[in-house]
Amino acid sequence: MLTFAAAVFFLIITPGPGVFSAAGVGAAFGMKSGLRYVLGLFIGNNLVILAVVTGLAAIVLANPTVRTVLFVLSTCYLLYLALRIAFAGSKLAFVPAKSEPGVINGILLQPINPKAYAVNTALFSGFALMPDALVAEMIWKLVIVNAIWVPIHIVWVWFGVRLKQLELAAHRQRRINQAMALSMLLVVGLAVWAEF
Repeated sequence: MLTFAAAVFFLIITPGPGVFSAAGVGAAFGMKSGLRYVLGLFIGNNLVILAVVTGLAAIVLANPTVRTVLFVLSTCYLLYLALRIAFAGSKLAFVPAKSEPGVINGILLQPINPKAYAVNTALFSGFALMPDALVAEMIWKLVIVNAIWVPIHIVWVWFGVRLKQLELAAHRQRRINQAMALSMLLVVGLAVWAEF
């Protein structure tokens, strides 16, 4: 179980749309709004887990047309986020927003988040913890994943709030934005590479 927990930690903490947007909501709207948004991400991620565990995701993604459309939408969305972040200039802008995102926004992000499917497929199809008790294994995995997922996303919200409070110099803010955009582009590149 320790190996599984370590895999969960490293797969979830890496940059992706969920953690970047959680930090962005924290930076733009504060901790309370960030926590509401993370609740939506949490519900959405668990819906993705349900789709992966039940095989629904495999059935839907087995259709090449649906898979291609979802892949293009996901890739375009990630590129859009990366460009918005990279060209935010000296403003600290993880994910610029004009209105306060809520629970629904968090839920809606996860079904188009390719990282959510990749991570959950790897975690729930690999790492046999109880080969003779599949249901118990899935329950334990769900508990472990969520026990690690929740604090990581709360830390990212806190990180966004703290960065905003630091009021960094313009050149430092630009560097942070560029590093985050580069990370997002790396995620996009990995997704494209894995697809082909």
